[in-house]
Amino acid sequence: MRLILEFKPLTDFNYYDINKHNIQGFIYSLLKNTDFKDYHDISGFKFFNFSNIFPVSDFKYGEHKKLIISSPNSAFIKLLYYKLSNMEIFRLNKYYMEIIKLKLIKNSCSNTLISGTPIILFENKNENRYFSFENGNIDFDLFFKRLKNNAEKKYNAYTKEDFTLESDIFDNFEFNREVSIELTIRNNTFIVIGSLWKELFKDIRKSDKHFYNFIFDVGLGEKNSIGFGFLNNRR
Repeated sequence: MRLILEFKPLTDFNYYDINKHNIQGFIYSLLKNTDFKDYHDISGFKFFNFSNIFPVSDFKYGEHKKLIISSPNSAFIKLLYYKLSNMEIFRLNKYYMEIIKLKLIKNSCSNTLISGTPIILFENKNENRYFSFENGNIDFDLFFKRLKNNAEKKYNAYTKEDFTLESDIFDNFEFNREVSIELTIRNNTFIVIGSLWKELFKDIRKSDKHFYNFIFDVGLGEKNSIGFGFLNNRR
């Protein structure tokens, strides 16, 4: 399930003054004094994701922006909807926004996806090394094998099942580009490497539809709860 939050800033400021941690912190702040109040502190996967704020341009007073928050847990999304429905103003970083509109949508995964935010995936977690496609040793087979394994682990952790996808995670793909992103966590700044994709195609079997709907809402790869691996259906 997805929540579309439409809002307008109450002042002008640079687009990059709001980062992924600001958005994640805002989402966690909405969970205070709810059944999800300890969600930030649990170990393991956090089953939600969010888009970039769009359109991608500097914030101008009164100009509308949108943010999409997604999760396979409809109770989580409905709670955010309820909390935001009782607010007129919210804050991201030090900037205040006025809520214009809220909308709940329950899209299903189509056969063709695009990456809305970079997909982050460890090549070697012990060495904190991410997959890179610009080092001259491109191994798409290994990347998608690891991506499938990561998706299965998340799905099984969420459903308490022992599901295995009996095929490749995607049948065809079209790579867009690699990106590097600077993250700051607990005053430590580091760089992560991610990839953007123009097309991720799968002829989804009926028996696998629930799995693909899950990854559509939770995202692909690592660090979904900080806004990486967000997916959209390609129009």
